[in-house]
Amino acid sequence: MLLSIHIAAGGLAIVLGAVALLVKKGGTIHRRSGLLFVYSMLVLGTTAALLGFRKSPTDGNVFGGLMTVYFVGTALTTVRPVSSWTRRSNVAALTVAVGLALIDIAGGVKAFNSPRGLLNGVPFVMHFFIAGVMILAATGDVRIMRFGVPRGGPRLARHLWRMCFAAGSFFSIRERVAKILPEPFTTAPMRALPILLVFGAMFYWLWRVRRRRTLPVLLQHDSMPLTTRAK
Repeated sequence: MLLSIHIAAGGLAIVLGAVALLVKKGGTIHRRSGLLFVYSMLVLGTTAALLGFRKSPTDGNVFGGLMTVYFVGTALTTVRPVSSWTRRSNVAALTVAVGLALIDIAGGVKAFNSPRGLLNGVPFVMHFFIAGVMILAATGDVRIMRFGVPRGGPRLARHLWRMCFAAGSFFSIRERVAKILPEPFTTAPMRALPILLVFGAMFYWLWRVRRRRTLPVLLQHDSMPLTTRAK
């Protein structure tokens, strides 16, 4: 049953993520599809971690699932009104980010010292890359905790890149994709294509965020609306 839930959540996340990326940002469709995407990814990441843990506590899907939960969770709290709940969530998220960064650094060192430069089929360069991303994300979390959630463009940019990174990382591991999509979609070129599309859309919307004079409100009744003036 856990695997069935994982597969269903992954299929929903692919559809909902595509909708959220393509529609107008801040509109009703974007808000609703984005929120459902977050829920799907939370289920996907949690079940991936549990399934991986059943095989081994050090299984790559344990850390991959936690990373997915971390990114979609912090992407959601970024556009939520500031509250005691979001503050506690940011503290917990920072702990997860630092822990995953340290694990990836250790994995990168172990892979680098292995004969083929791999650990569980993942090259050492990728371990260090993910560690760098987690350090960057943790730095952003510290900044949020110290100075508060940014307004306008920087706030939406934080939301965008975290959401897109969580979506793109799904396609990086063949075994993960094979649980959701048919065999023809598990080849390296086919897995690379959606990653390129996701990150292409991410950079496009990051550019739009910086170019626009005003930004849409992502959540109704938000105590910190995403509105800013162009410099």
